[in-house]
Amino acid sequence: MDASRRQEYWRRNLRLMSVLLVVWALVSFGAGIVFVEPLNNVSFMGVPLGFWFAQQGSILTFLVLIAIYVWRMDKLDAEFGITEYEEEVRGS
Repeated sequence: MDASRRQEYWRRNLRLMSVLLVVWALVSFGAGIVFVEPLNNVSFMGVPLGFWFAQQGSILTFLVLIAIYVWRMDKLDAEFGITEYEEEVRGS
């Protein structure tokens, strides 16, 4: 892969990470701290929603974002012809 393709790959990877981290920060900080009082007026499974986001929601959101990152990076790797399996086959 030439330098321009590597730079494009890295730029797209950074953009994806940035978007996912912003989403996580908004959910963690926004729902768990900033908007906790209005969210506490809503109940989720018998627990105030603001409390639930502070305790569980940000963690579950992070896990979902990891799955999205893996899925999108697999697509990006395939687009740029990058594969881990090819290296394993060569090394054998």
